[in-house]
Order: sequence, then C-alpha cells, then structure tokens
Amino acid sequence: MRQEARPFARQPIPMHAHPTLQIIHDEHAALSAVLRSLMLLIAEQRRRHLPMAFEVVRAILFYIDEFPERLHHPKESDLLFPKLRARAATAGAVLDRLDADHARSERSVRELEHELLALEMMAEAPGGTERRERFEEHIDAYVLAYLDHIHVEEHDVLPLAERVLTPADWAELDAAFMRNRDPLTHRAADDDFRPLFKRILLTLPAPLGLGPALEALRSAGGAEVHGHKHG
Repeated sequence: MRQEARPFARQPIPMHAHPTLQIIHDEHAALSAVLRSLMLLIAEQRRRHLPMAFEVVRAILFYIDEFPERLHHPKESDLLFPKLRARAATAGAVLDRLDADHARSERSVRELEHELLALEMMAEAPGGTERRERFEEHIDAYVLAYLDHIHVEEHDVLPLAERVLTPADWAELDAAFMRNRDPLTHRAADDDFRPLFKRILLTLPAPLGLGPALEALRSAGGAEVHGHKHG
C-alpha cells in the first residue's frame, strides 16, 4: 500500500522574522509544491495508464538536484546547523539526522535521474513494466522522506533557532542567506532558473501546470502565449 504524504503546515512567520527564516520558509514551501506536483503527476499517470512524462519529470528532478541539493542544503548544514550546535547542545541528535538526510537525498536524486534515463532508454526491453513500477515506488519514497525532513526543520529546528541564536548569529546568517536564494521564490528579472520553471509549468498537466491550456490555445490558432512561441 502506498503511503500518503504528510500535510505540510507552514508555520506562521512573525513580521519581525529574520531574513534567514523567511528565506528558509519560502524555499521549503516552493520545494514542497514541486515535490507534491511530482508525486501527483506520477500518481495520475499510473491511475490513467499514461506514458511516463519524461520531459517534465526530468525537469523537476534537475531542479531538485540543481538548487535544493547544491545550494539550499549547504546553507543549512554549513551555516545554520553549526551555529545551532554551538548554542544548543541538545540539538545534536536532530541535526545529525538532518545532515544525514541531506547527504542521502543528494545521492537519491542522482539515482532517480539515472533510473529515469534507464526507463526512457529501456522502455521496450523485457521487464520495462517492472522497471517503471520500481521507479514510481522510489519517487514516492523519496518525496515522502523529503516532506518529513522539511516537517522536522519547520517544527523543531527553526523555532529552536529563533530561541537560541544571538543578534550576531542572525546578522551573519542573514547576509549569507540573502546572497543565495531559491530562484523559485526570488523574483529577480535575470534569474537563470526562470526558463526551467516555465518549462515545468508548460509541460505539467492540469491542474498542476499549464500544458492542456496551452494545447487548447494552439489548437485554436494561438501562435504565442506570454511571449513563448510554439511551432
């Protein structure tokens, strides 16, 4: 039996919250939405016996590998967690668990990217159905584990940081976090990642994305949507 994802209850953010906390909350919310979209897409394909949507699954896994694994996690493990270890000795066990999660998640997303490539290249080979079922199970397990990881950070670690870190700690963290933000939540016009998110939205089926709506516009003779031409 497949497990259900734990609801992501975003903690209220006080008006005086430090930029570090705001950025982490925002990045968690964006990542949770991407992860849930991936799980829902896989489930919908399975329910309707549809072919694997390789392009959008590949784009989502690339985003997870490129930003959360390489940039978001290091900010936590290299900047926030050491300060918490120094201020709260009792936090060691949960921080050890979260650091281990970060390392495991980085390996897991690379394995999922490889599994997806193998599934695409070997779709007609014997055992293709079993290969796809294993991939879907691995996606479900990865998403559920990641959402649980976010839950622990939101409900245990961030409130602790608010209680124990000093003004000097926050000044250093805020400066570092402001230099390194998730492009899904940072609205900079020259954002290198923005085309990736546009691709994800354009290829995700409704209600997760815009794919069917764009197809309808194309069939009606629309040649351009928001400046994006389609041949």
